[in-house]
Amino acid sequence: MSAQAERASAPAPDRVAAPRAIALVGATATGKSALSLALAERLGGEVVNADSMQFYRGMDIGTAKLTAEERRGIPHHQLDTLDVTEDASVARFQREARADIDAIHARGGRAVVVGGSGLYVRALLDRFEFPPTDPQVRARLEARAEVEGPGILHRELAAADPDAAARIPAQNAKRIVRALEVIELTGRPFSSTLPTHEYEIPAVQIGLRLDYDVLDPRIERRVDHMWDAGLVNEVRSLEAAGLRDGVTARRAVGYAETLRHLDGELTVEQTRALIQQSTRRLARRQAKWFRPDARVRWIDAPRDGADVERAATDALAAVEG
Repeated sequence: MSAQAERASAPAPDRVAAPRAIALVGATATGKSALSLALAERLGGEVVNADSMQFYRGMDIGTAKLTAEERRGIPHHQLDTLDVTEDASVARFQREARADIDAIHARGGRAVVVGGSGLYVRALLDRFEFPPTDPQVRARLEARAEVEGPGILHRELAAADPDAAARIPAQNAKRIVRALEVIELTGRPFSSTLPTHEYEIPAVQIGLRLDYDVLDPRIERRVDHMWDAGLVNEVRSLEAAGLRDGVTARRAVGYAETLRHLDGELTVEQTRALIQQSTRRLARRQAKWFRPDARVRWIDAPRDGADVERAATDALAAVEG
């Protein structure tokens, strides 16, 4: 029996007896990464990334990925797992990140999950079964999305499954294609396959809230910092590595706009402003995703670096409460 087959047939670990994973969720730029380090240091923890864009090797500046030095010696998992030409897979992430959490807890550590990619967080923590897939059906739908635009496919989704269409932004071609693929293959609404609010991995979710009058200027400063830190050169390097061929990576906020700048469509000022606008919209979508989940325990996000320890104390109180 192969090693992969042995792992697949091995009994599931006793997760009931394991400590609860701590998941830090919420909008981009609310301080999740800084707080994750503070919690990991206090708890002897290790970080499991659940930001889908931080899976990509070389996508560092534009995703605000912590450098090795900034990680302060704390082990980080699910970073730099994909080339930019590869498509991120929720199923693969679920399998590998759950294995990371089990291993962290088996060594006596505490898993701290960090990310604003709501679907990936839900797939990791909750009961989530994956419906079938067909490469030919998906390729046909992806080709239509490229030629016709995702808006037309989103209207088709709205007619077939209004609940799914209400949850999926009209610009998110990847998720629209997946929803239509599942509907075609199963004959059932895609929304019926979405995860329930029932933990598979024992966990507590801590949400970071921050008023938009504070968050929006922070986002603008972050984009300015990314630009000054060399975002354009990073995108040029990734372009040479096949970024334009990647279905997922090339659409990431910051990277899609910078590719348009390199194509001469946007000036520097237009590009920076568009990235800021796109990031603000992303923050609102992320907040909207997590807000309805009654299991999330909300605390005030750290307002600056000096406020991280206060936020860590509040987070631990929420974990223990």
